[in-house]
Amino acid sequence: MAAVRPSEALGTPRGMLYELRVENLLLMERAELRLAEGLNVLTGETGAGKTLLAHALDLLLGGRARNGIVRRGTAEAYVEGVFARPEAWSVDDGELGAPGLELIPGDADEIVLARRVWADGRTRAYVCGRSATVADLRELGRRLVAFYGQHEHRKLMLSAAQLDVLDAHCGAGQLALRSNMTEAYEHVRRLEDRAAELRALAGARERELDLLAFEIDEIDAAAPSVREASELTLERDRLRNVETLRLAAAAGAGAISAEEGVGVAELLAGAGAALAPAAGIDPALAKLSERLDALLYDAEDLGRELRAYLLDVEGSPDRLEEVEERLALFARLERKHGGSIEEVLAHAERCRARREELEHAEVALAGAESELAAARSELEKLAEELRRNRKRAAPVLADAVRQRLAELAMPDARFEIEVAPRPEGCGPRGADTVQMLIGTNAGMPLGPLREIASGGELSRVMLALLSVAHGGGSQDPVSSGSDPGALLVFDEVDAGIGGHTARAVGEHLRELSHGRQILCITHLPQVAALATRHFTIAKNASTVPATTSVTQLGGEAIVAELVRMLGAAEGDRVASRHARQLLKAA
Repeated sequence: MAAVRPSEALGTPRGMLYELRVENLLLMERAELRLAEGLNVLTGETGAGKTLLAHALDLLLGGRARNGIVRRGTAEAYVEGVFARPEAWSVDDGELGAPGLELIPGDADEIVLARRVWADGRTRAYVCGRSATVADLRELGRRLVAFYGQHEHRKLMLSAAQLDVLDAHCGAGQLALRSNMTEAYEHVRRLEDRAAELRALAGARERELDLLAFEIDEIDAAAPSVREASELTLERDRLRNVETLRLAAAAGAGAISAEEGVGVAELLAGAGAALAPAAGIDPALAKLSERLDALLYDAEDLGRELRAYLLDVEGSPDRLEEVEERLALFARLERKHGGSIEEVLAHAERCRARREELEHAEVALAGAESELAAARSELEKLAEELRRNRKRAAPVLADAVRQRLAELAMPDARFEIEVAPRPEGCGPRGADTVQMLIGTNAGMPLGPLREIASGGELSRVMLALLSVAHGGGSQDPVSSGSDPGALLVFDEVDAGIGGHTARAVGEHLRELSHGRQILCITHLPQVAALATRHFTIAKNASTVPATTSVTQLGGEAIVAELVRMLGAAEGDRVASRHARQLLKAA
């Protein structure tokens, strides 16, 4: 049966999760959850695997696939989530260049994310049925879902996270300004590196200039050329083999026209004389006679050239030595500067360019330092503007959090946000440190969250911050910049509290869920009683391996689960009345 889409009747919160399907993940053989708008809770006995669904969502949204995550005896695990497309993700909103967004059809009302993990560790990701990367899932997941659990509690203790919270409360303008600050900081770092490089260059400048001048002069003095090297190589080979060349030329000339005996020329002349008387009788013979005359002419000409060559070929030991010295110089340059005359000449050009750069190093250094000073001035202006915004927003946010803490059963809590100069000066997020200070009881001095707040108190501080942030529609202040309409997942966020405080936390979660969607994994009946939709997870240890199942509760099944959560036995009338009172009060 297809999931009923809340949009059909109520309108859909941005990023709402319609349906979550899990197969063969750890102890979970198969589970399907159809979440409602508002507050969804998941309960179950200790050890039943309540955090399994949080693991499934983490895997779906690009988390690491741990070893052994696939249910024993099966080949693969599969997780799929169907989300409503956030209103802001239109085809022309300028964000389709972000990872994963280009995989979503422009006319799609739903976003289907899926992850498949094989037992051997291989994994595949899908967006709207298209193959995707885990990074795509991670980017989309970061915007669709915000997780809150013990990790976020610990993160909130860090000054850097508290600065992020304050900046998120300042609004989109502050976040844009901080982005500019990061870019300006990186620009200053690059300019500092360049100026340092130029200053170091100035120290070694004279030594390098001397070396460059020597190498340029050496190459210029040699004045090598590819053409000269080729011509000298030919000349060297000729000078080394003068006697061989003379003997060959003499033999050739003698064979054509012998001083004693008969050579080729004499034989051709005799043949011509024999043909001449009859050439006038037959035109064919006349042509042959003409060819014979031409051969005789070529032979006599070749003989004259060979005799001239003999007169021209002379050995010169001095010239041979000169040529070989020149070629040896070329060879030394080639070994030193690149293996060929072309590389030698290219090296000379590089040396000239480097010399020019060094000769202008002082000018470049002055320019770099001037540019650096201007960039630092701009950086300080951005840092000062960030600081003004933070100091203006800090008491406003602190006052709003104090009011929320009072509603969360901390009526005497004092809460302040301190903005102080960063000891190291400007950084990528400005020149400030932010410290959230709290006094949880009347008369207690203020102290840092990490030193004063207990686990339960820290949970309420985080919930108060979320209520303030989401009440104003601002970006998520704690969970890595999720979209304002993202699904909120709370994993044991109510740990360490109970009684009246638990009821206050539950009411706060319900208020926070108005117009949006929350999934809360809880052990508190006071929270569970306020749910729009209640799921329970149970483990069946009678099977091998054990299995867990997820069931949506309704009617008396909800009462029975609340009785169990109250620590009473099934059928306990007092606990049953208490459970019904919790539901009635909701």
